[in-house]
Amino acid sequence: DIIRTIRDPEKPNTLEELEVVTESCVEVQEIGEDEYLVTIRFTPTVPHCSLATLIGLCLRIKLQRCLPFRHKLEIYISEGTHSTEEDINKQINDKERVAAAMENPNLREIVEQCVTEPD
Repeated sequence: DIIRTIRDPEKPNTLEELEVVTESCVEVQEIGEDEYLVTIRFTPTVPHCSLATLIGLCLRIKLQRCLPFRHKLEIYISEGTHSTEEDINKQINDKERVAAAMENPNLREIVEQCVTEPD
């Protein structure tokens, strides 16, 4: 429910409407007492999607802000659905790169527009 309303950076649709994320792409498993591993596998709309990294960043930021329990996040592009999936997976799961990206005012503004709940 948390990620279903994230908007696509280019289109007026949500990631759920575009089938970039679905309920089946989310896995939650308990890894300790009151601690969970949340794994998301998303599917870009095209194999060369230039915004796949940004979509992964939006997923990470929204989940970090909204999950009410202790968690570890792993976000991946669904296997075989993007031409540079390995590089993008490394970027969106690297804490320093995520922090640096969110320091960029232009990028931060785009992420905020995507993750803000519609009124």
